[in-house]
Amino acid sequence: MKNLIGNSPRHPGLWSNPLDQVSIEQGNASITTVSTHTQGRVELRKVSNQLATLSHQGQWIVLISPPNMGYKQMLAEAGVRMDRVLLVHAKDEVETLWAMEKALTSGTSSAVICWTQALDSRDNRRLKLVEKSARALGIVIEDANSHLHAKPHSQTDTHFSQASLFGSLH
Repeated sequence: MKNLIGNSPRHPGLWSNPLDQVSIEQGNASITTVSTHTQGRVELRKVSNQLATLSHQGQWIVLISPPNMGYKQMLAEAGVRMDRVLLVHAKDEVETLWAMEKALTSGTSSAVICWTQALDSRDNRRLKLVEKSARALGIVIEDANSHLHAKPHSQTDTHFSQASLFGSLH
C-alpha cells in the first residue's frame, strides 16, 4: 500500500469541499443553544427578521418539534416565506437531535430551529461535532419548564409485583 492510487493528494486536509469552508467562514454555520421560559416565543421573535431574509434565499427554514405557540403567525408577520418553512415532528428527543443534525448538514437548509428538553453533556458534545460540518444556522431552544410538562410517575402497587404465594408446586 505504499503506492498512491490515482491522483488524489496525500494530505486529508486537502480533501475538504471549498463550499463547506465558504459557508463556515461566512458565519452561517453556528449552533446556538438557548434556555427559555416562554416555549421559545421570545427567542423566535428575536430571530424572525433574520429568518425572513434567509427564507427569500430559496433554502428551507426547518422547525423541529415546535410547541403550539402561534409560530406560524409570528413568522408570517415578520415576512418569512411560509412556502420555504419545513415542519418536522419528532417522536422523541433522540429523533429530534438526529433530524437537526441531518438538516444542518444537508446543504438544503439555511436555518434549523429545534425545541427540546434540557440537553445533557453528551448531546452538547454531539452538537459541537455537528457544528464543524454544518451548512446552516442552528438554534436549539431548551425548554426550562420541561419538568412541569412531564407526566407524573405512576406508583405501582408493590402487592401485585410480589411473587404469588399460591403458585403451583412441582
